[in-house]
Amino acid sequence: MKLSVIIPCYNERRTLAQVVRAVRSGPVQNVELIVVDDGSTDGCADLLRGELSGAIDQVIFHAQNLGKGAALRSGFAAATGDILLVQDADLEYRPEDYPSLIAPIERGQADAVFGSRFIGGQPHRAAYFWHMLGNKLLTFVSNLCTNLSLTDIETGAKAFRASALRQIAIEENRFGFEPEITAKLARNGCRIYEVSVSYHGRSYGEGKKVSWRDGLRALYAILRY
Repeated sequence: MKLSVIIPCYNERRTLAQVVRAVRSGPVQNVELIVVDDGSTDGCADLLRGELSGAIDQVIFHAQNLGKGAALRSGFAAATGDILLVQDADLEYRPEDYPSLIAPIERGQADAVFGSRFIGGQPHRAAYFWHMLGNKLLTFVSNLCTNLSLTDIETGAKAFRASALRQIAIEENRFGFEPEITAKLARNGCRIYEVSVSYHGRSYGEGKKVSWRDGLRALYAILRY
């Protein structure tokens, strides 16, 4: 099955080249690599048009910053793979985990696979306590609404069977994408698996962008969808 990797990118010039190289040298080869520059103002566009142009199959430019959900909506629409996988541009998640993320889909067992930071024995950088608590709360409320038993709906490591994802209209433009896609997959009766992934969380000084406002929007998205 053909794998398309979609990288939503906003002001990640410091890590973008490293992420692209990591995908290209990772354990899954012959990957269709799509980068969506979501209105970056730090020179990412120059990097994508220059040094990285030969390593990326498609680059999509947003004229202004619209948010992660909007970037993924553009990337998913352009992808041609049988499996679509999200790779954040900050290297909090690693391409080394791709084989375990896509294996349940390749075996015909799953329509979506979430890479959980809270199960298994993979290494994890100690994250902010309040972020962890907020994530667990959002996951708990999501599970109440969907009757699923997930451990990490806010994970940035997600893979989807393309045919299942294309039955879903993504409406959220920012980080509300995560609970929205979880709710809509569940509503469609899709099979969701979880696998353990490694996680190298960033600090705000290193460029982390999620705020408490995104947590409130995520709660709204859970209840809405």
